[in-house]
Amino acid sequence: MRRLLDAGRAVFEQRGFHSARVDDIVAMARTSHGTFYLYFANKEDLFKALARDAMTEMGDLADELPILEAGEAGRRSVRAWVARFCDLYETHAIVLRILSDSDVVGSELWSEGEKALSRLTETIHQRTEQARRAGSINPAVNVTLTATACLLMLERFNTFLRSGMLELSRDEVVDTLAPIVYAAFFSVEPA
Repeated sequence: MRRLLDAGRAVFEQRGFHSARVDDIVAMARTSHGTFYLYFANKEDLFKALARDAMTEMGDLADELPILEAGEAGRRSVRAWVARFCDLYETHAIVLRILSDSDVVGSELWSEGEKALSRLTETIHQRTEQARRAGSINPAVNVTLTATACLLMLERFNTFLRSGMLELSRDEVVDTLAPIVYAAFFSVEPA
């Protein structure tokens, strides 16, 4: 099953969702049609399994976000989380790109993708709100707006990177985006 999922991800990347065929997936997985149909009804069913994997891992990523704190320890934890986000995005880039197009995947999966994004945003909001209550984040920061803006920046930047529009190394990306995310919460001057 793992070989079929990996092959499906690669075929969707190479051919796009609409042009991908079960024949292409089984050829890349070096397995039979019978094996494919043992696990999946069709390519849409395989894609749903890939989407569930991606959304589960993105949900787990949300849970990994520590409560933000000012200072060097906070900078390190933000950097580690941004690095994990970039790594997960690289793994699931094609699935996340397809999920963002409701015309391709249908309203049910598109809605699930929105829920995953909302979960990430809500978790960032909760962690930053906890940090604000602890006195780490300036009360002038709108944590909902800041959390959403940071998440959208990370997602869009990784989309551009994975599409080839930008030619940067993973470390360049992480070393640039992590301080921006940190500064979004900790650089607001008191009102």
